Amino acid sequence: MNPEPDVPAPHDENRRNFLKQSSLLTALALVPAPVVSAAEAKLDERVAESIEKVPLSLKVNGKKYKLSVEPRTTLLDLLRENLNLTGTKKGCDYGQCGACTVHVDGQRVNSCLSFAVMHDGQEITTIEGLADGDKLHPMQEAFVKHDGFQCGYCTPGQIMSAVACVREGHAGSEAEIREYMSGNICRCGAYTNIVAAIQDVKSGGQKV
Repeated sequence: MNPEPDVPAPHDENRRNFLKQSSLLTALALVPAPVVSAAEAKLDERVAESIEKVPLSLKVNGKKYKLSVEPRTTLLDLLRENLNLTGTKKGCDYGQCGACTVHVDGQRVNSCLSFAVMHDGQEITTIEGLADGDKLHPMQEAFVKHDGFQCGYCTPGQIMSAVACVREGHAGSEAEIREYMSGNICRCGAYTNIVAAIQDVKSGGQKV
């Protein structure tokens, strides 16, 4: 005779249901109220919007902005997503490639590692703010002249760092330039041309 298939005892099934319900109730109890409300309204993708926003005033490329942002918004995301200044690139998002370099009150900063709210009242300059109308910045002209880019993805960050490198007084030699530009990675390997562009601007005595 074939043995009868195993059938869970009624108390086993009841126990299993009890555990499932208990786990669900525990999970719901630990979820913040705004998240539960958003889920109930089928607006899960807008959970982030339930987080309190803070006011922020910035001057970007000479233009003043008054914004309301989430505290966790990076300066990079603010520039790209809120202000549509997409010249600043998102590369590694870990501060290792330099593609997101901008100037904050004249100092170069990796915008992917900096929260926007940290810069309330400060002045930001992006690659879009270097040129004077149709007239390119001297460093931009030098990059074109010396073919300092190939794919171009890292170029905005390279140029912003190159300008800072000259302003900081760290463009006295090829070795010094390479040292102070080491935070900006070019996967195409145009480093020799980038150094030549910086040396050209430095030796030409042009205002940067």
